[in-house]
Amino acid sequence: MAAVEPLTAWELEQLRCILERERDELVQYLEGLAQDSGPVILDQQLQGRLSRMDAMQQQAMSEAGERQARLHIVKIKRALLAIDQDEYGYCSDCDGDIGYGRLTARPEATLCVQCARKIEKS
Repeated sequence: MAAVEPLTAWELEQLRCILERERDELVQYLEGLAQDSGPVILDQQLQGRLSRMDAMQQQAMSEAGERQARLHIVKIKRALLAIDQDEYGYCSDCDGDIGYGRLTARPEATLCVQCARKIEKS
């Protein structure tokens, strides 16, 4: 297994830009959800039973998407803070460097590939 190189200043700046862009996109997504969300009308005179069930399912899916987006924003904020504190790019399990390739794919990652695989197998 080849050793992973520490991140360069250029790589850190690229990853910061990726994280900030993802954060901004998620914030816009949440703003859009807030504008589109509203209570499900349960008046049987206005819509049939299947339409109401479909509306309730859509609402549940929107709520799940919102929770997931909020959690992702928290992870992104932690990663940005770690960059500011020169603690970014280190595995929280083995303290080794997390490769630039992995961080490009998942910039909020806190585990190196090897540790992530170990956790997935258990």
